[in-house]
Amino acid sequence: MRSILFAAALLTSPIAAIADTICGGSFSGFIEGLKDEAATAGIAPQTAKAFFANVRRDPAVIRADQKQGVFQIPFVEFSRRLISNDRINRGRANAQKYDAIFDKVEAEYGVDRGVLLAFWAFETDYGTFQGDFNTANALVTLAHDCRRPELFRPQVIAAMKLYARGEFNPATTTGAWAGEIGMVQMLPHDILENGMDGDGDGKISLKTSAADALTSGGKMLNSLGWRAGEPWLAEVSLPSDFNWSETGLETSKSTAEWSALGVVPRNGPFADGLQGSVLIPQGRNGPAFVAYPNFRVYFEWNQSFTYVMTAAYFATRLKGAKVFDAGNPDTGLNGDQMKALQTKLQGKGHDVGKIDGILGSGTRAAVRAEQTRLGMAADGWPTPQLLSKL
Repeated sequence: MRSILFAAALLTSPIAAIADTICGGSFSGFIEGLKDEAATAGIAPQTAKAFFANVRRDPAVIRADQKQGVFQIPFVEFSRRLISNDRINRGRANAQKYDAIFDKVEAEYGVDRGVLLAFWAFETDYGTFQGDFNTANALVTLAHDCRRPELFRPQVIAAMKLYARGEFNPATTTGAWAGEIGMVQMLPHDILENGMDGDGDGKISLKTSAADALTSGGKMLNSLGWRAGEPWLAEVSLPSDFNWSETGLETSKSTAEWSALGVVPRNGPFADGLQGSVLIPQGRNGPAFVAYPNFRVYFEWNQSFTYVMTAAYFATRLKGAKVFDAGNPDTGLNGDQMKALQTKLQGKGHDVGKIDGILGSGTRAAVRAEQTRLGMAADGWPTPQLLSKL
């Protein structure tokens, strides 16, 4: 299964600043506006004309964008769906098969092979399913749509630059519905910035060369701030009298401080000298983890908390960690209940972002605040009881 969100590391182009309100209207007129923008970006008019010659709006892309209910699934269920013994075994087999490539990536960019293997597994099932959407159509369709033009419009310009270099074919290049390309699903802007020839054949082939894809992914994570030689996530056990309001990425303490509060790692000792945050994705009765600084880099790759938690945890499994202790989480909310909760939280002045039924960081923080106000255990896990009290 591949991710259906999108990588970050964009919006650095000055084009984004002037284009963030340009969307909608007639599709043909929109294309003409993109051609003008391409000229501003230094792309030759004949190149832009050829790029857009057969580009079409794809309604299937919009339907895929609006259908992201998978991220409403709680962490335990989501992770069990994505992580199987077969996927673990194939990951370890690929680690051996591409051992020299992983050694090189780890030496040059400091990114652990488990991290890249997990992304490779979740994004494209180790390259077996990379998506069959026409990438040019997908990017232009999403740029034309007014939900996130500031994200996708610069990607169209980046794709045109790749086309000018002979590294993108608007007629034949395919990938995910959100415009990602290749085995680890990178957007055109990221390919421009981080695409690497990992196998030394003189080409960057992210769809057909595992060496190119893994090297490019490692370089991208490094550019996003990955810290060499440091862990990213570790499962822990928490005492029953733990101060639940101190969970979440908003609170960071040294591992020594967490130890003093009764936090115990389940897979080897804490990483000495590092800061970390205690995360309980399904509340105080579910699994618990300490997230180190590298964990935050995951959100530059994908913004879904559930996806990030699962990818980071799977990377630890590939490195030999035990299956997490699922505990016995309190009953959560379904999608409609979550939307109702977000509406109530928003009405009380909390910034929960979009009312989408997804338990993101803003909603979790708001839930903890309201749990504290109501005298409940402030573990950030919304329950029917909390919804009723609100």
